[in-house]
Amino acid sequence: VHKLNLQKRKRYPRCPRNFGYLFISVLVNSNSELIRLINNAVKNDLASRNPTFMGLALHCIANVGSREMAEAFAGEIPKILVAGDTMDSVKQSAALCLLRLYRTSPDLVPMGDWTSRVVHLLNDQHLGVVTAATSLITTLAQKNPEEFKTSVSLAVSRLSRIVTSASTDLQDYTYYFVPAPWLSVKLLRLLQCYPPPDPAVRGRLTECLETILNKAQEPPKSKKVQHSNAKNAALFEAISLVIHHDSEPNLLVRACNQLGQFLQHRETNLRYLALESMCTLASSEFSHEAVKTHIETVTNALKTERDVSVRQRAVDLLYAMCDRSNAQQIVAEMLSYLETADYSIREEIVLKVAVLAEKYAVDYTWYVDTILGLIRVAGDFVSEEVWYRVIQIVVNRDDAQGYAAKTVFEALQAPACHENLVKVGGYVLGEFGNLIAGDPRSSPLIQFNLLHSKFHLCSVPTRALLLSTYIKFVNLFPEVKGTIQDVLRSDSQLRNADVELQQRAVEYLRLSTVASTDILATVLEEMPPFPERESSILAKLKRKKGPSTVTDLEEAKRDRGADVNGGPEPAPASASAASTPSPSADLLGLGAAPPVPAGPPPSSGGLLVDVFSDSPSAVAPLAPGSEDNFARFVCKNNGVLFENQLLQIGLKSEFRQNLGRMFIFYGNKTSTQFLSFTPTLVCSDGLQANILVLRTQPVGPTVDGGAQVQQAVNIECLSDFAEAPVLSVQFRYGGTFQNVSVKLPITLNKFFQPTEMASQDFFQRWKQLSSPQQEVQSIFRAKHPMDTEVTKAKIIGFGSALLEDVDPNPANFVGAGIIHTKTSQIGCLLRLEPNLQAQVKPLEETAKYTPVVVLCCCFGLGFFGLFRATAAASGGPQARGRIGATAAGLHHSHNHARSEPRL
Repeated sequence: VHKLNLQKRKRYPRCPRNFGYLFISVLVNSNSELIRLINNAVKNDLASRNPTFMGLALHCIANVGSREMAEAFAGEIPKILVAGDTMDSVKQSAALCLLRLYRTSPDLVPMGDWTSRVVHLLNDQHLGVVTAATSLITTLAQKNPEEFKTSVSLAVSRLSRIVTSASTDLQDYTYYFVPAPWLSVKLLRLLQCYPPPDPAVRGRLTECLETILNKAQEPPKSKKVQHSNAKNAALFEAISLVIHHDSEPNLLVRACNQLGQFLQHRETNLRYLALESMCTLASSEFSHEAVKTHIETVTNALKTERDVSVRQRAVDLLYAMCDRSNAQQIVAEMLSYLETADYSIREEIVLKVAVLAEKYAVDYTWYVDTILGLIRVAGDFVSEEVWYRVIQIVVNRDDAQGYAAKTVFEALQAPACHENLVKVGGYVLGEFGNLIAGDPRSSPLIQFNLLHSKFHLCSVPTRALLLSTYIKFVNLFPEVKGTIQDVLRSDSQLRNADVELQQRAVEYLRLSTVASTDILATVLEEMPPFPERESSILAKLKRKKGPSTVTDLEEAKRDRGADVNGGPEPAPASASAASTPSPSADLLGLGAAPPVPAGPPPSSGGLLVDVFSDSPSAVAPLAPGSEDNFARFVCKNNGVLFENQLLQIGLKSEFRQNLGRMFIFYGNKTSTQFLSFTPTLVCSDGLQANILVLRTQPVGPTVDGGAQVQQAVNIECLSDFAEAPVLSVQFRYGGTFQNVSVKLPITLNKFFQPTEMASQDFFQRWKQLSSPQQEVQSIFRAKHPMDTEVTKAKIIGFGSALLEDVDPNPANFVGAGIIHTKTSQIGCLLRLEPNLQAQVKPLEETAKYTPVVVLCCCFGLGFFGLFRATAAASGGPQARGRIGATAAGLHHSHNHARSEPRL
């Protein structure tokens, strides 16, 4: 063996280097301490100008991809890439290596002169270099589109040369008679990072796209699947580019017709991709009618398709192509399919049917029949949002109330009724049962007996709703009052093990006994119309499918039917709301939307979606200057939070005790429409659901040029907190994705309620609370000259009551207030003692310098930091002072502050 190794070493003198790099790439962890030792050897090979050694070194850097390697080589690899004497194979490896480092550590890859030179690699003679460079430029252009916009014309030129060449012209890069298909795909994907180009370049690009569509119609040159895969890869990417530009009606219609041929293809993948692409085409005003011509084929796919994922895409396409002309046909097909649909997609189909039935309902009898049929077919998958919504619409539409009462009464006569139908029936008959009581077949006693026959088969929340219906009957039908009182008086109700049912039975029985007819009619009067908000069903469908999916397509349709209720639809009810969907349960509308999850929003797809998506998935760093604006909002509630050349974000908010409501205004300052507009509130780990609850109202995916949209955020403070949530706004402007992140000024002092106190009470409480965990002191340097009126305004704006003539020293400022959370109320006292005689020292001597003294004691470190920053801005460079606060139990129910550690 030793002799054999010697012989091999003579034949392959560089084998040890190969084995060494293979060992590093495969067995060495990216966090290993050996990486630092390896960097010197890699650096020597990069500087050797030997293409073999340089290639091995570049492969090693890309395979390991650690941050240490990025720090060491991110500045060297671009020089190798754009150098004129670098060999083609090394350029190819350098481009891919730089792409790897940029994906792992984008902040370490410098943007300089090489960014303009790398674009010209698209003209390189070697197609391998062009392919690698295209992948690199596409990723860089998604983050920095302006720096790489010159790549558009070069990409179109290179694409034109490829699609017009014969298969024999590019023999080394021809794959089963298709010239350079993977490079074509990459070039088409690069062009999707930008809006339609200038007219001169657009004409050439249109010719390229027409050529690709024409070649797809030609007879195949090979029966092998590799040939069709290569040809279809370029075809589908070309169609994606046509959809992205959405400016060529002829190409859009041609793309739709081309995809229609794949709807019945024997390949499952092609059917799936065709349905998915047509969903996007359905949102274009140019191709919507062309998509509708394939409705029969799509409905047949629901009945005959064996793959569940293809059937789901068919449902999405039916939903996307629906309008007033075909709504009843599509809803009927989806209801028919729902009876045999897979359990995994039934809930989504239920939501889609409910949304379409409401959106395109001209005759409300059809709407009521559709929703009741939905409950009958798939009652277990009908969420609360669905039956809440039908109640809201029936209550708001006088012309639907009588028919709804009659229909639910007939539906309840079935031997077996789903519990959701009982809920709808109980609510509707309780409100509008008098509209059908004139018919002997639906007399008041028959209505009551019908509902009560379902009572013992229902869950506790449904029984509670039925008890409310019974007391409504007492007001509507005095003749059944005695019968209902006997039911309420029974032991099964008055001694029920469930406290909710027992309390309702006792209170309703007492109300029916002691209240006069007039009082009873006032208390149990008909429910008022619900406020018009966004549909809770549509909001849930968007949450289920994720942002920028097919569920948003009806928002982009141009004038294909207004809302049937003539305005925006109601927001979703809170999950903790009562059984009846009354909006009066929450003071500030906190049940308007689901809580914002902690952390960034989950991706709507898997790993492949994240890899190939051209929208940024991570929250961008905070915008420059946003921290200064955030500090200004500590003491105010209204104003402009952020503004650049594209977007303006304004705020208007109000707070009361531990509740708050904030309106965020997004203004489009340009004349171009914002697409895929997605504002998201992101909470850190420090703001879990048991700390701060945020409920947001969804906004539309588009913002027209010069327009402004509004988003409501309901806030509930459960406990003290130190961090603020981040507002991340993502949208597409002119083909470029924009990502703006700012801190939302929701701070603890917003829940600070002022409290008036006399001087004696103030100092008595101050002295009582002297333990270390109840008192905080800080010494800090003032930034600006101290102005008395400005300082008073800041203290009041901070939320504290400014107590005049309390401190013996008239130069001091004193404040008091209560911090309200859901679990406790914590009193807080504060003092600011400016010392104008303090001398300013250099910054390096701040340890010896005491220009301002702050003493602040409260239950949250974040609160103290906020006030310290506010007070610091009020002082002067020669000011000394003291600010103090004690966490006193002014009106608190728990001694929460006393258990806090020293701040």
